[in-house]
Amino acid sequence: MNITDRFLSYVALWTTSDETTGTTPSTPGQMRFAETLRDELVSIGMTDVTLDQNGYLMATLPANTDEPKPVIGFIAHMDTAPDASGKDIKPFIVSNYQGGDIMLNAEKNIILEVEKYPEIKRYLGNDIIVTDGTTLLGADDKAGVAEIVSAMEYLLQHPEIKHGKIRIGFTPDEEIGQGADHFDVQMFGAEWAYTMDGGTIGELEYENFNAASARIIFKGINVHPGSAYQKMQNSMLIATEFAQALPPRETPACTQGYEGFYHLVGIQGNVEETSLNYIIRDHDRQRFENRKREVERLTAEINNKHGEGTATAFIRDQYYNMREKVEPVMHVVELAERAMREAGLTPVVKPIRGGTDGARLSFEGLPCPNIFAGGENFHSRFEYLPVQSMQAAMQVILKIISLC
Repeated sequence: MNITDRFLSYVALWTTSDETTGTTPSTPGQMRFAETLRDELVSIGMTDVTLDQNGYLMATLPANTDEPKPVIGFIAHMDTAPDASGKDIKPFIVSNYQGGDIMLNAEKNIILEVEKYPEIKRYLGNDIIVTDGTTLLGADDKAGVAEIVSAMEYLLQHPEIKHGKIRIGFTPDEEIGQGADHFDVQMFGAEWAYTMDGGTIGELEYENFNAASARIIFKGINVHPGSAYQKMQNSMLIATEFAQALPPRETPACTQGYEGFYHLVGIQGNVEETSLNYIIRDHDRQRFENRKREVERLTAEINNKHGEGTATAFIRDQYYNMREKVEPVMHVVELAERAMREAGLTPVVKPIRGGTDGARLSFEGLPCPNIFAGGENFHSRFEYLPVQSMQAAMQVILKIISLC
């Protein structure tokens, strides 16, 4: 199966994750995908194929040389983000893209506009996979899955390419920050690994955000509005005070590079109770800790103003910047850079404005930089994937293996 057909077969499966279920995997579609993928890995000739009850799938490409080589790994995640629908995806390919806007859905007048997404101009002459504009595509990270499986199949079909033992792993629930929760690093057994979970072609990342989630619950008092004078306490208005007290320019839309942010991702409320859900991000560990303290300070300020118990903050660390774990073994990054150059690419080493499974795995003893999967506009109805970028990512995997 060629890599494009493989990718399209994967996006046909509904694997959106859901942080509210309390299960692993969080949705049944992810386990169905894992079972399908397990059978595929067996069919192409992979060994030691294991799928556990939590949806973690691992397999081995055995070494075909007696020359001592390190055991390395490649990892991708099977779920898609809940930010946009991942059900009934209807992809199509714009062959030999020649520029200009792309009509995704004439019936609903959904257009991928160059003015809004100018990065697409990089891909003139490419074959670009898009959707009908009603769902995301799922290149994050089914492109990564397809690249890894296709590289393994290629090596199995070309035994003249000598290599050491390769381990591959596919995880559930990465998009809700739980992808590494039950990943058995010891069982995986690699010295280091790469997540194929980046975006634009050429990206190579070994720095990511420190990350936390924050849920602030505001309590109010409801009284009939006709007799509410000096009695009613509207939790929604109090929550608004809190939100407006955070720095207005420290949001995702106003930050870039190494700049951190507070991101309001959800609001639920009525007069009696309102909750605000935030994610807190910063590459610098001290600034990250300061951001969490600021949430606590503002919570205390609300309580001082409106009465003790009005606001309660629940803050949970999610992952940390992998840089401190990767820098002592920078040869794993340098190897990926060399592989990209040999594949005819210019490495673009940059910090991730997000996180990957590799962030947590690096802290669990598996250094794990992140390599591009090739898609653009992840988590969006305007997500797209140049086929040539996916093919290039597969070549980088093959180059890394041949250089070890």
